[in-house]
Amino acid sequence: MFSSRLRSRLILTASLPALLLGCGVFGPPKPDNCGGCMSEQAKTTLDLGYSETGQLATSFRGLWRIDDKPSWLTVSSYSGTGAKPLALSLGVNRNVGVPVAADRQEMTGTIKVSWQPPSGGDWLSAEWPVQAKRYSLSGQIKWPAVTGADAHSQADDARPADAGGSSQIIVKYRSAGVAQALGELGAQGLTVPQLSALSANERPLAQASAAVWQRAGVTEASAKLGDRTVVLSSEQPQVLLKALEADPAVEYAVPSARLSTQTVQAPADPQAEGQAALAQPVVPTDQYASLQWGYRTLGYGAVWRDMESGAYSRPVTVAVLDSGVRYDHPDLQGKLLTGDQGALDVLAYHAGSDTVAAYDNGDGDGPDRDPTDPPFPGRSAQSHGTHVSGIIAARWGEQAVSNPKWSRSGVVGASYRAPVSVLPVRVIDAKGGAEVSDVAAGIRYAAGQSVTLGDQTYRLAAPAQVINLSLGGPIGIKEAQPMCDAIAEARAAGVVVVAASGNYYNDVTVYPAACAGAIGVGSVTLSGASVPRHSEFSNRFAEVALSAPGGTGLGTTFNGGTLNGQPAPDQIFSTDWDYAVNEPRYTFQAGTSQAAPQVSALAALLLSKGVTTGPADTEQRMFGTATDLGAKGRDHFFGYGMINPAAALKAPAVSSGFGFSLQADDGRAYQPALNAEGRFTAYLGSGNYTVRAGRDRNGNALPGEAGETPVQASATLSEQKPEVTLPTLQVP
Repeated sequence: MFSSRLRSRLILTASLPALLLGCGVFGPPKPDNCGGCMSEQAKTTLDLGYSETGQLATSFRGLWRIDDKPSWLTVSSYSGTGAKPLALSLGVNRNVGVPVAADRQEMTGTIKVSWQPPSGGDWLSAEWPVQAKRYSLSGQIKWPAVTGADAHSQADDARPADAGGSSQIIVKYRSAGVAQALGELGAQGLTVPQLSALSANERPLAQASAAVWQRAGVTEASAKLGDRTVVLSSEQPQVLLKALEADPAVEYAVPSARLSTQTVQAPADPQAEGQAALAQPVVPTDQYASLQWGYRTLGYGAVWRDMESGAYSRPVTVAVLDSGVRYDHPDLQGKLLTGDQGALDVLAYHAGSDTVAAYDNGDGDGPDRDPTDPPFPGRSAQSHGTHVSGIIAARWGEQAVSNPKWSRSGVVGASYRAPVSVLPVRVIDAKGGAEVSDVAAGIRYAAGQSVTLGDQTYRLAAPAQVINLSLGGPIGIKEAQPMCDAIAEARAAGVVVVAASGNYYNDVTVYPAACAGAIGVGSVTLSGASVPRHSEFSNRFAEVALSAPGGTGLGTTFNGGTLNGQPAPDQIFSTDWDYAVNEPRYTFQAGTSQAAPQVSALAALLLSKGVTTGPADTEQRMFGTATDLGAKGRDHFFGYGMINPAAALKAPAVSSGFGFSLQADDGRAYQPALNAEGRFTAYLGSGNYTVRAGRDRNGNALPGEAGETPVQASATLSEQKPEVTLPTLQVP
C-alpha cells in the first residue's frame, strides 16, 4: 500500500548535482604578507552571473576547510592539506530556493573557510561573498477580445460633455412676502388681494419687480425653492438677469447652471461577453469537508451540481482490494457491500506445523465473507482500506453515532448522489503486506471469475465495474505476471482496473500499476501556485497514465484549512479507525494510495452517468480530458495529466474567470505576478517550462483545462539561453 502518515518532524537531506556546462574563473582572495596566507576577509565578490560553473583559485598551501556555503552552490572539495594550491570548482543550481512567485533573480551567499598558515599556529577564518543570477522567462497574456455589432470601440473622453446654456434664472428676494406675491403672479399682474397682503414697504417693491418680469416676458414662476426663492424661465434670460440684478427687492439672481455627469465609460467585461448563466457549485457542509482540498482541486463543485440533475442513475460497484474495511464506521454506513452481497477476505491462515510456518493475517481465520480490517498486535496504525473507501463513497450529511464525541457528519466521498457502492475485498494483512497470489485472486474474483481458496470456491454473481488497487511494489515483470494476467482477464471482462504508482521517491517501475490494462496513477499536491506539482514520493515511469491529488510528506499547508487550531497539512483527509481505543476517526494520509481511488471514483461516475460503457472508452475519456501538467503530452511524472472530472463528465460551468499557470517539466510550479498589461517575468533555474492560460469554468482555480479555451507556450532556460521571451498568448 502507498500512504504515509504526517509526522511532526521530517528531516530531509538534499544533494545538489554539480553542473559542469560552462566556466568562469574568479580571482582569489589575495595572499597577505605572511607568505601565502589567506586574507581574513575577502574584499571581492565572486560573481558567477549566468554561468553554471566557475573556478576559484588561490596560492594558499596550508590546511583549510569549508565551514559553510550557500545551498545553491556546489564545491569540488570541502578540505585540503596544502600539497597543492587551493583550487575549487564551483557549480550553481538555480532551481534551489526559487519562491513560488519566482520574483528573485539575485542569488547571494558567503563561502566561509577556516585555514591554518603554512607555518602552523591558530586557525583563522575568511569569508568569500559569492553571487549568481537566475535565468529569466518573460511573456504576455492577452484575454479574449470582445466584439459586438452594437458596440463602439472609440474610447470615451474623460472630460465632461458641454452642458450647454440655461434659460432659467434663480432669484432670491429679500422679502418672503414679495416672493410669495410674485410667485402667484398671473398674466393680469398683481391683484388687489395680493397687494393688500403686503406691507406698505413691500407693495412698491413687488409692483416694480412684477414690471421687470413682464418686460422680460416672464408670466409666472416655474418653481419655488423655499419662502424667498423662485425659478423663472424666459426667452431672454440675459435681459431678465440684468434687470433682476438691478432690482432693489432682489438679494441675488443667478443663472440655473447646467451640470454634467462625471462617469467615464468602462470597457466591456470580456468575461461577461456572451456568457451563459452560471450554475452554482455544490459546497458540502459536512464537518470536515473543508479539509478535503483534493475535491476542490478537481473541480468537484461542478460535478456535484451536475449530479442533482438525476443523470447519474446507473448503479456501479467499485471493488477496493485492500486491507479490508471497518463496517462499523458511521460515515460508511450503507456504502459498503457486505459478505451476503459478495464481500470477501481472500487471506489464508496457518497455525503452523513442522513443515508450514505459522501465519495469521490478523483475523485468526482463513478466507471467508468477512473482510473487516481487524485489530491485531503489531498491526499498522491506520485502516488503509477504510481510508481509501471513504475517498470514493463516504456518506454526505448527518449520520447516526453512538458516542457524542464522534462527528455527526464527518467527511464526504466523491460519489455524492450517484449510486456507487464499494465492494471490500481483503488482500492486505493487518501488518500491511500483500502476496501477489492473493492480489491476483482478488482481481479475478472482483471481475466475476471463479477462485478457489483453500477447499472452497468463490464467485461474484454481480462483477464489479471498477477495481481499485492502492498497493504494489518495485518488482519485475516476471514476478508480477500473475497479477498482470489477472488484470488482462478483468479488462477483457469489461472491468476498469486502477492501480497506485508507488511511493518510492524514484523512477523505478512499480507493479501492478505497470501492467498492461491497468491505469497507473501518480500523485500531485498543492504547490502554492495555481497549478499542482508532482508529489515528491510518487514514482515516475513510462506506464504512469494519470495523476490525482495524493498530498505530500513535506508538511506544507497551502490548502488553507485549520484543524484543532493547527494549519491542516496538504494531505488527503478521510475515514479511518483508531485501533488503540477501537473507535472511528478521521485522519490525514498521503500517497499514491490516496490518488488511485480518486481515479476509480471518476471511472465509476462516468459509467453511472452513461458517458462511457466500458474500460476502453472510460480510460480514453479520462486521458482525453486530463489537465496536461509538466512536459507537453504524456510524461513519466503525470502521465496524460491530472484527472478533470468536470470536463470528463460534461458538468455545467460554475465560474467564468481567467488565469494562467507556469510549470517545469518535472512538476515544479510557480505563479509570477501579471502587470496591468498581462506581462510577467519569472526568475527560474535551468529546465523546460510551459505557460498555460485560459478560462476556469469548473471553479478549481486552475485555468486552461480541457474545455477552458487553453493556450500555451514552452521554452528552455539554460546557460546558453538565460533570457527568453515567449510569444504573446492570446486567450480565445
